[in-house]
This record gives sequence, structure tokens and C-alpha cells, in this order.
Amino acid sequence: MDTMPSSQTYAVVGAARLFALLAIGGPIVWLHQEQGLLALGAVSCVWVYQAITATRRELELSLSPMTEAAAIGVIGALAMKDAPVILAALVVAPLYATAVAGVRTMVRTVLVELIAVIALGLMWWEEITYEEGISIFTWSMAGLGLSMIAAVTFSSDRVPDPLAPYRDAQEHLKQLIGLAGSLSSGLDVGALGGELLSQVSDDIPNRALVLYVPRGDALSPVASTVDLEAADAVATETLAGDVRLQEAEPSMPIEIGEGFAFRVSDQAIVAGLRPAGADTSRPLPLNAVARDLADTAVKLDAALLFAQFRDAATADERNRLAREMHDGVAQDIASLGYIIDALAARPADEQQAKALNMLRDRVSKVVAEVRQSVMNLRTSIGESESLGAAISNVARHLSESSGIPIRVRLDEQPTRLRPEVEAELFRIAQEAMNNAVKHARATSIDVRCQVYAPEAIITVTDDGVGLQSARADSHGLKIMRERARLIGAELVVRDNASRGLTVSVALKIPRSSPGGHAAMSSPSLTEQR
Repeated sequence: MDTMPSSQTYAVVGAARLFALLAIGGPIVWLHQEQGLLALGAVSCVWVYQAITATRRELELSLSPMTEAAAIGVIGALAMKDAPVILAALVVAPLYATAVAGVRTMVRTVLVELIAVIALGLMWWEEITYEEGISIFTWSMAGLGLSMIAAVTFSSDRVPDPLAPYRDAQEHLKQLIGLAGSLSSGLDVGALGGELLSQVSDDIPNRALVLYVPRGDALSPVASTVDLEAADAVATETLAGDVRLQEAEPSMPIEIGEGFAFRVSDQAIVAGLRPAGADTSRPLPLNAVARDLADTAVKLDAALLFAQFRDAATADERNRLAREMHDGVAQDIASLGYIIDALAARPADEQQAKALNMLRDRVSKVVAEVRQSVMNLRTSIGESESLGAAISNVARHLSESSGIPIRVRLDEQPTRLRPEVEAELFRIAQEAMNNAVKHARATSIDVRCQVYAPEAIITVTDDGVGLQSARADSHGLKIMRERARLIGAELVVRDNASRGLTVSVALKIPRSSPGGHAAMSSPSLTEQR
């Protein structure tokens, strides 16, 4: 864990500087060494500046340990002929380095001091006498020894720096922003997965290829060249799982009958099936293909890491907003309700009583909406919960709070989608249900969730007033379209033939077209009203 020096540590360094000034200044004043007084004043200026920046906690303005060491070395070299005692100042800089940066920096600081005082001494005075050399060596080694002893105390006094992770994050985010413009292929996991499978198809004859990435203890398909039958899907997933479980580094490819699987990166495994009737006695060049895919695999790994980072950052921000709403806005509005209750207990007349009752109802509705928003922000998909189960949970809460019946129909396979894909689909369905409850004036809502990883389709249908012109460019619809775009899904919002509105989002994985480029396949799941 990153740490920072405590106030006690800075106090020790300050005390060392003060006693050093007294020890140096005494002989200089007693012997009336004018050049020594100038050198003592220069050293004092450096140390007073360091003390002021440390006391005010403006540490970014402080001189670094090696800069201070160089300055003290220069002053010592210029004054050592007239006031040899000034070399005693060489003791303090290593102690300061140990306090703020550790032993390694302290060793570099001692070297900087020695180089500065010896090099400048030779250039300025053209020689260094035996006595001066002994003094330089003695005071430098004294500083080294005292610093090594003090390192034990300083290490126990160092306290965690709560801002260190944020400083590291700032640096890495700046680098990421700078690199973003040079990413020629972008960071779309599905598109990069389709591109990778196209390259595999060029080198290995096959009737099916699937790209898998880890999700917890399971594997999630990212891209596929064809719609797999159930038995083929189980076979490819089993082969990919066998590769993942290998303890050897790097993992060895697997060939069993028509099936094969090999690792293309730390986070991705390709599994496939040979064409029917293919000669399975001839081994496939899987290792060579994996090496040829190295460039594309790097792009894919970067996209997967970016997706993980985005999901973590989004979850943190949602939780922060939920806390602020719950502890701030919700509490303030609830307080207004208590004030209204107190006024309503002693109304001036009947008209005022009706107005207060109406106001109290409005406040109650606002509080309910804020609480619903907090629940929406906090709700996420757990590791052990499917996408359909999460949607069902939200639908149940919405139905209980609104009184509108919401029917959810699920058609899911056990294989999970990638976490970032599930998160976006979940938020789209959640927003569609919220809109139907708040704006559609519906009497019933029907939700259909079909998941055949890596594809899915979710449909939310209500019997309300339909898509009104005032809502055509609403903020909620814009957010849903943006979420769909992030995962390469298609969002359709349309009025029903009779009445009401249907919102559907369909996710299709990239296919390898005959030309070898990734393309989106036509929907294979049917939408049911």
C-alpha cells in the first residue's frame, strides 16, 4: 500500500536540521569566518524553505531529496576551504531522503552529494586536500549510517496515503485518453471477436467456430461463425473449458474427434468443429494459428479490460448517486412531508385542508419516485443471478409500488452473456418498464426475455397511450439507444397495432461473412407480444 510520511517524521527531520545549523553555526561565528557565514545562510535558506512547505503541507513545492542533496553539496564545495565545518550539513539530506522516499532514494542522495561536492570542489579549487577528503567521507558516511538506523523508525511511522490510488488512476487515465485516438480498431469486443474468428477461418477449415472469454468460473461466448445446435454448443464449450483448466503454461491445444480448441490470449479461447467427414487423423496447425493471431488478440484483450474497467466505474458511480439521493434529496423531501403533516393538523379552513392534503399526496409520490430511483441505481446483476431473474426482480418491485401488473416470461439457456452485455440489457429493460409505469398510463405490461448466449432479445410491451410526440426525443429513449449502441444491439421502439407501445432490444453476435469480415447476422429469435 502506498504511504506518506507522518507529521512526527517531518518533526524529526526538522529537528535534525535545527541541530545541524547550531552545530555548524557555532564554530563559524566563534572563528568569525565570513565565507562560512554566507554558506551557513545559504544552507539555512534551503532548509527553512523545506520546513515551510512541509508545515503547510504544500509538499509538491518542496525540493526533492536529490535536489536538496545537490544544493548542499554545491554549498559545501564552495565553502569547505574557508569553513570546513560546513561539510557537516551533508548528514541531513540522506536523513530527509529516508523519511520521505525510503532507503533506495537515500542511497542515491548520498551519491549525488558526493558527486556534487567532489566534482565542484575540484573544478573550483583545483584540488581537494587529504583533510578535506576525510571530512567529506566522514560526514557522508555519518549521514548514511544515521539514515539506515532511522529507516526503521520512519517505516513504522509512515501512514497510508488515501489519495495515492487516485493519483495513480489520474496518471493511467491520462495515458488512456492519450492512446484512445490511436486505436485503429476501437474497443468493441464483439467486432474484434468476429475479426479474430475470420482470421481463424482463413487458416483452419471448419463448420463452426466460437470465441469464449472467462466469466467467473464459467465461459461466455463472444462471437460465433454460425448458429450452433445445442449438442455442438455443449461440445465447443466443453473443449474450451478443458483448455482453460490446463495447468501448463502456455496451454496446449486440444483436438478430440472433429472438435478442437486453443488459447489465443490470457482472456480468450477459440473452440471449433471440423467439417463433416474431415480427416481427423491429421493434426491442425493450432499453435501456428495462435501465433499469427497475436496482434488481434492484443486488441481483444485491451477491449475486454476496458469493458471491465467501464463496468467497475459505472457501478461505483451508480452507488455514489444512490447514496447521495437517499441521504440528501429523499431525506429533505421527507422532512417537507412532516412539516405539511403538522400544518394539516390545524388547518385554517376547509379549503386550506384540501390544499394541504393534495400537497401531501404530491410529496408522497415524489418520495416514492426517489426511492424507486435509488432502488434502480442500486439494483445490479449478481454473480449467481441470471439476466432474466434480475429483470423479474425489478418487475416485481415496480408492480408492487405502482399497482400495475407486470408479467415476465423467460426463455433462457444456462450459458451467461458477458457481464457488460448483461448490465446494458438489464438497464434497457429497466428503463423501458419504468417509462411504461410512469408515462404510458398502462393497465398491464408484458416483458419477454430470451437469452441464447451470446445472443438475446428483450421485449417490453404495454397497453398504454403509445409513443407520444413529446416523448420522441426523451432523455430515457436516448439513454436506451446509447446503451444498445455500446454493446452492438438494435433497439426498436414502435406503437402497437391496437394501442400501447413495444420496446425491443436485440443482440446479435458478429458472423464471419464469406469475404472474411465480421458482419451482423439477422435475428434468430422471434419477438412475441
